Amino acid sequence: MSESQAKKRLPLKGEGGSLFLSLGSNLGDREQTLRRAIALIGERIGTVQRVSSFIETEPWGFQSEHPFLNAACMVLTKLSPMQCLEATQQIERELGRRTKSRDGIYHDRPIDIDLLLYGNVRLSTPTLTLPHPRMLERDFVMIPLREIMGDAEALLARHHDEAQACDEEGEHQPHQ
Repeated sequence: MSESQAKKRLPLKGEGGSLFLSLGSNLGDREQTLRRAIALIGERIGTVQRVSSFIETEPWGFQSEHPFLNAACMVLTKLSPMQCLEATQQIERELGRRTKSRDGIYHDRPIDIDLLLYGNVRLSTPTLTLPHPRMLERDFVMIPLREIMGDAEALLARHHDEAQACDEEGEHQPHQ
């Protein structure tokens, strides 16, 4: 399915739901950047209901002397998934991110915001797959996510299986 087809299927305004995001920063004032990103998410996407602790982790998928500070947050939103993606990418640009990771090539960045889950939405486009297909593989995502979701292993495993199935259909290009 093309991105334009996916956008046509999604309403301009979402039906609303709980959006779970993963945030990371490994350049500059990491804590301040995460706090600013969360504030902007609250202003532009919806009501921030929960925010995890900030945890420091080693870079994943590349070598760097700069450790990450990671967190997760839950937002109640009425925006569609694509509108949420557009808003998070704009926030990333405003906070200094100039390039996105492509084809599994990661690099240092002042901010990274990934959409993990949006209610029961399952979506696979060239720019967004929900649920995030690799979240269960990444402790820097799962530790903060578990903190704000509670005991949700069965839900996360189901979402992971569904996302893997979408990813294997070849419709998804990595979004990082």
